[in-house]
Amino acid sequence: MLLAACSDKEEKPYVERPAETIYNEAMDSLLARDYFQAAPLFEEVERQHPYSSWATKAQLMAAYSYYQQNKYDDAVIALERFIDLHPASPDVAYAYYLKALSYYEQIVDVGRDQRTTRQALDAFDEVVRRFPDSKYARDARLKIDLANDHLAGKEMEIGRYYLTRGHYLAAINRFRKVVDEYQTTTHVPEALHRLTEAYYSLGLTEEAKKAAAVLGHNFPGSEWYQDSYANLAGGPGAENRESKGWFGRLRNIF
Repeated sequence: MLLAACSDKEEKPYVERPAETIYNEAMDSLLARDYFQAAPLFEEVERQHPYSSWATKAQLMAAYSYYQQNKYDDAVIALERFIDLHPASPDVAYAYYLKALSYYEQIVDVGRDQRTTRQALDAFDEVVRRFPDSKYARDARLKIDLANDHLAGKEMEIGRYYLTRGHYLAAINRFRKVVDEYQTTTHVPEALHRLTEAYYSLGLTEEAKKAAAVLGHNFPGSEWYQDSYANLAGGPGAENRESKGWFGRLRNIF
């Protein structure tokens, strides 16, 4: 029994096969969605025939197989190697794009660390910068917007945490970052509203006035503008006292 166990653990003898044969076998596994089988077969192509044209294709397909298995770290390593070895390949744009997707698929909720979100953002930026006219650039731009919105959401969550605990300066820094660095995201109206609230809580009425003015000018129909108006103009019924408060005169600023 011991001898049998030992023999089972022995590596299979090396048998060289034509590159095309191994590659086609790997593609059959890939098409059958057997990615666990496909990846080592694609790697075997390169191992046995490292200087063949099949090896170049196999490197990229191995990375894709890892991506399909959700083995994103392995996919990124394989893609970076492909990019380094074949910078002039017609498939290099796809390699950059798949690398960005490998980071993007790992984005977690705003309550957790956003390192992979930033990595995805940087990777998609590189796709757009290097290949602006490629078929991958359009989707990359869309995902850049989504990644920025996600990062802005993280800043908002932290800012709200500080605001509810009375740490107004810390909250202001977070909300200002959203307004300054993530201007095209969906979080800007709330960030301006929270800035108005934080400044007003500190007694900085002029700063609160500026934040509210920007909110009213750029997002006049926003629920956050209505909330800011209600807070600063005295709550319900404030619309009847508009001329009496400084907030009521914001409409004349722009």
